[in-house]
Amino acid sequence: MQAFLEQVVKGLVDNPDAVNITEVEQERTTVYELRLHPTDVGRIIGKSGRTINAIRSLMQAGSAKAGKFTRLEVIDEKDDAADE
Repeated sequence: MQAFLEQVVKGLVDNPDAVNITEVEQERTTVYELRLHPTDVGRIIGKSGRTINAIRSLMQAGSAKAGKFTRLEVIDEKDDAADE
């Protein structure tokens, strides 16, 4: 699933080298944390969240077939830097 997600996201952004996907295992869910170049965040989210929702739908369909639960979170690096 991580390879699929990486391929889709890198195809959509202007800075594919800045894409970083971290897989975090929780109780019954796998969370994929997506970190991007700040200028690419809007491109991944899309108008009214359409792009990110489409990616999430594809992930849910693929993981449901395997009997797993997944979640995708976009981590905004600007917010992380402001917290420090």
